[in-house]
Amino acid sequence: MAPKDENELRHMVKTGLEYRKGPISVRFPRGEGYGVKLDSELKTLTIGKGEIVFQSADVTKFDLGIIAIGNMVYPAIETAKTLQAAGLKVKVINARFVKPLDEKLILETADTCEKLVTIEENVLQGGFGSAVLELLNDHESKPVLRLGIPDEFVTHGSQAELQDLYGLTPEKITQKILEKIKQPVFSASK
Repeated sequence: MAPKDENELRHMVKTGLEYRKGPISVRFPRGEGYGVKLDSELKTLTIGKGEIVFQSADVTKFDLGIIAIGNMVYPAIETAKTLQAAGLKVKVINARFVKPLDEKLILETADTCEKLVTIEENVLQGGFGSAVLELLNDHESKPVLRLGIPDEFVTHGSQAELQDLYGLTPEKITQKILEKIKQPVFSASK
């Protein structure tokens, strides 16, 4: 599990404490939370179920689907708002789980979106985006633009500095998507 914010982290810890079918892990970044309002009651999340956190109104077909995990969900939402203002119809998924993936939600998103992007604050090789690619490949779906950290030594720095360095700020994510969206096929990318 990878929480999008401190409120979801609380629910994931409760879910992990109640889970009895094997090991479970929660991956959360260093640094501070977003300062979101905390729910008064904790809830148990359904293992392997993501959620739609943003979508252009009154649309059944989208130009772009963004599938984000962990602390990249809010930058994905900001990116979607910018792209929507530029005239694109966008949908954002908070995947929540790397394993098991919410296959149903991801495949439905692939069916309703012309192009797909995954965003993770993790190494791309063997990461979340790779798992999404494998799922989509097994279902002969479309290619995906993966945004994350390249497989290289990552220097030290604050979370904000590293996100800027690796292009994981809303502005740089938007720029990368706009550069790629003009191409007929997305390819795996840094």
